[in-house]
Amino acid sequence: MADTSGSHSHSEESTQGKCPVDHASREKWATLNQSSPGSQPHHPHHPGGTLPTQRETSSIPRLDGENWVYPSQAQFYDAMARKNHSPRANDMQVVVPIHNAVNERAWQELLKWETGRGGEKCGGLKLVSFKGNAHKLTPKARLKMLFGYQAPFDRHDWLVDRCGVRMRYVIDFYTGRADPNTPSPTGNTSFYLDVRPALDNFEGIKMRFGRFWDQWFGNAARPTQSS
Repeated sequence: MADTSGSHSHSEESTQGKCPVDHASREKWATLNQSSPGSQPHHPHHPGGTLPTQRETSSIPRLDGENWVYPSQAQFYDAMARKNHSPRANDMQVVVPIHNAVNERAWQELLKWETGRGGEKCGGLKLVSFKGNAHKLTPKARLKMLFGYQAPFDRHDWLVDRCGVRMRYVIDFYTGRADPNTPSPTGNTSFYLDVRPALDNFEGIKMRFGRFWDQWFGNAARPTQSS
């Protein structure tokens, strides 16, 4: 089972209609945007309520048949201000699209793991709940740091439903440098997402071992095409 100590969790009932991300670590997303020297000073509240309140619907299904909804720029700002993280209002137009695009990519990576595992028989995979563990490094992240890799800037645990079977996925978020010649919804910031099933049960272990075997030995077992 997931260790929930020191983390902020959301139950299935309390998260319907909300964003599929635990925003206890929302300030970590805001620091990804490097503000220009001309950025406006910090404000405890966005001036005059001028930030957009429109919300974007994600591609991530909920159990009730609807999709999860991302926060608006105003909601993102207000959540940070309540936690005294001194957000900049004009950063939200960059931060929120980055936040949304990265989580869409996380869902697509998760779906790759689930391809062919039966979720399509009941209308597709559903995201049940989510939990932030930003201050709790995974064993894999710790191992990578020993080899000189940077620490992930955030970590989430997503619980999904596959036709009644509940699977927990772990997501480590890493930053990188984007190719300036390649258009991206995240601008000049690139991301590496390490998405994988948790080792909570035999199914998760089997999936991880199967991916490892295919990556390291699958190519060698496939016949080469003759020219």
